[in-house]
Amino acid sequence: MTVVCMGELLIDFVANETGVEVGQASGFVKAPGGAPANVAVAVKRLGMDSAFIGQVGDDAFGHYLAGVLIENGVDASGLRFTTEARTPLAFVSLKADGDRSFVFYRHPSADMLMTPDDVNYALIDHAQAFHFGSLSLVAEPMRSATIAAASYALEKGALVSYDPNLRRDLWSSEQTARAEIMKALAYTSILKVSDDELEFLTGGDVYSLWREYTRLIVVTRGRHGSAAYTRDGTFLLAEAQGVPTIDTTGAGDSYVGALLVKLLSSGDLDGLLETATNLGDVLHFANTVGAITTTKRGAIPALPSMAEVEALLHSAG
Repeated sequence: MTVVCMGELLIDFVANETGVEVGQASGFVKAPGGAPANVAVAVKRLGMDSAFIGQVGDDAFGHYLAGVLIENGVDASGLRFTTEARTPLAFVSLKADGDRSFVFYRHPSADMLMTPDDVNYALIDHAQAFHFGSLSLVAEPMRSATIAAASYALEKGALVSYDPNLRRDLWSSEQTARAEIMKALAYTSILKVSDDELEFLTGGDVYSLWREYTRLIVVTRGRHGSAAYTRDGTFLLAEAQGVPTIDTTGAGDSYVGALLVKLLSSGDLDGLLETATNLGDVLHFANTVGAITTTKRGAIPALPSMAEVEALLHSAG
């Protein structure tokens, strides 16, 4: 197994109209999503094996989502079903520029009840990378389950990828969000943050996020591309691909999937992470994957195949 992702798997209900609040929408389109699940599917569509660890309700939505993972070739043997809570839902409204606002239904949801004993650690044993996000750090026992899995992945020699993917409304306070998100940096090899998240966490100071196991920090900057920072102070910037943006849902997750695929398939991972050799090509590839994702509605339905990515790279020269 190459990349194992852990966290939330949910239904995004995306508003039919653009530029309205959730409560004003006339209707919604059902789309499978959840940031770590999006990454798992993105990785598989780009040609690498992936697996998902998480928990959904033993309900119609939960079984539908399990089927989506399987149909997309993701190993779902780490997915659990529970009767204690329902599968999480998120209602999403889109602004005119494709950016989003969310209303979550998870009080609690099935994923939040996952314990350290529920984790399928065998899936992590042979993983090259383990990925998680901050929604699974919002409450116990899922927080402890996530940290236990990330710690185990480090012990097994995997790269641990972390995307804070901040959703402020899910936290009891901004102070709690900042504190818990920062704690998880101790288990992180590769950190991907947006420019807004960087500002929230540190006021813009990238290197204050560096910890013992950190090997690479990537900051995504929307229409302005992305930047990479290495331990030796190397800074690289790659411009974004110009595409007609419809919906930014899943763009950051597809970027993470592309980043991991490109790093792990490089044949010179140490060179990329320590000397920044060809790291610009990695960022350009990830920018392209993220850009394509914004041209369609929904998260998983919008994730591109390698053929789509190569076509855009070729047309852009």
